[in-house]
Amino acid sequence: MKKLLTTVFGLSVACATGLLHAEEPKGDAKAGAGKVAMCIGCHGISGYQANFPEVYKVPKIGGQDAKYITAALEAYKKGERKFPSMRAIADSLTEQDMADVAAYYSGHGRATELQAQPAREPNAQVAQLLQKGACVSCHGENFAKPIDPSYPQIAGQYADYLYVALRQYKDGSGAYFGRSNAIMAGIAKQFTNAELKALAGYVGSLDTNLQFVPEARFR
Repeated sequence: MKKLLTTVFGLSVACATGLLHAEEPKGDAKAGAGKVAMCIGCHGISGYQANFPEVYKVPKIGGQDAKYITAALEAYKKGERKFPSMRAIADSLTEQDMADVAAYYSGHGRATELQAQPAREPNAQVAQLLQKGACVSCHGENFAKPIDPSYPQIAGQYADYLYVALRQYKDGSGAYFGRSNAIMAGIAKQFTNAELKALAGYVGSLDTNLQFVPEARFR
């Protein structure tokens, strides 16, 4: 009996230790500032555009929740998101690196709260599309307050980037550039490309917490 109790106690300690190690690392924005060298070549140049397999502005990431930025980097590392340069960068980062980079960029949003209402009301067509996709149910009020911090704010994101992302969810965009989130894929497949572009244009026009974070040497 004594031996059994000793074994149970040992297992309990091991489990508790494992849970402690499994906790997410706490991000340090100051440390993150020294780890973004690989990010600034795209995200730190005003107006920078990806040019393969098509042209679109790289997304604003300043002001996104740290948990979303971390989740996105993890998805690239796992191959769930497949853009080659981002996969290579994410693969080089530890969990602590991701947390620090996420803390750095999440601290660069707008200082003021968004207004209670969107910048403009959608037209009738877009209103129907938004209702059909139930976009607000995940991305939250005015598409700026997601119901889960691992989901992105999309209000005010570049419209051309939003359109490409939605289309990638819809068709996978091949083995090297697609996205594999099953929920988003199911939603995007309901729409034509023209409808996706209309949705992206409206959401991209809204007031936003997101900001472009310029690299000082490129200002």
